[in-house]
Amino acid sequence: MATRARRPERREEPLSRERIVEVAIELLDTAGERGLTFRALAERLATGPGALYWHIAGKGELLDAATDAVVAGTLTAGPVDAAPREATRALALGVFDAVEAHPWIGAQFARAPWRSPMLRVFERLGRQVQAIGVPEAAQFTAVSALLNYILGVAGQNAANARAHQERQPDTDRAQFLGAVSASWAELDPDAYAFTRNVAEQLRDHDDREEFLAGIDFILTGIAVRHGPTGTALS
Repeated sequence: MATRARRPERREEPLSRERIVEVAIELLDTAGERGLTFRALAERLATGPGALYWHIAGKGELLDAATDAVVAGTLTAGPVDAAPREATRALALGVFDAVEAHPWIGAQFARAPWRSPMLRVFERLGRQVQAIGVPEAAQFTAVSALLNYILGVAGQNAANARAHQERQPDTDRAQFLGAVSASWAELDPDAYAFTRNVAEQLRDHDDREEFLAGIDFILTGIAVRHGPTGTALS
């Protein structure tokens, strides 16, 4: 008797846009943007690629939706009724952590800065800058400085982590930073006096704490230059 081919497992829940986006995020996290194909997505969802197009027009729309879902979660996780400084720090750290957990988001931000996910962050930062009391003429510059710092540092940190895993998968972060720190300490003292001096700080630094310290520098500068006397930042 001929053996029948095994059929794919049936879905345990109905197919929806939300479920498609959820699984797309899982694929992006494990396989990156190149691994996100409608064929791979359909296999994960136990359906056919054609069924996906009923909910999502194409890969570009799917990437936008996945990025928007992650960013939306970041925006709702912040403290309620926080002062402008704390609200900004919480938002910045939320984006930093999101990019670290989902490195593909950084590329999406850079590729389409005018789309909804980026605009959500831009809008939230803008409201905090307004609450600080920055004059209208300087608000765009203040928000742009914050946003560029957040995305730049978060993206670079995620890229560094990926490069470390690819080049030295058997070395943990402490060992990697220790090796780099030791190499800095051996540099020419005349050509790299400053770099040698901070070599120990590189070895012992915490990425999140350094990131927030940079946010504090920017917020303090904004307050000193543009904030009205007596504005509560913390």
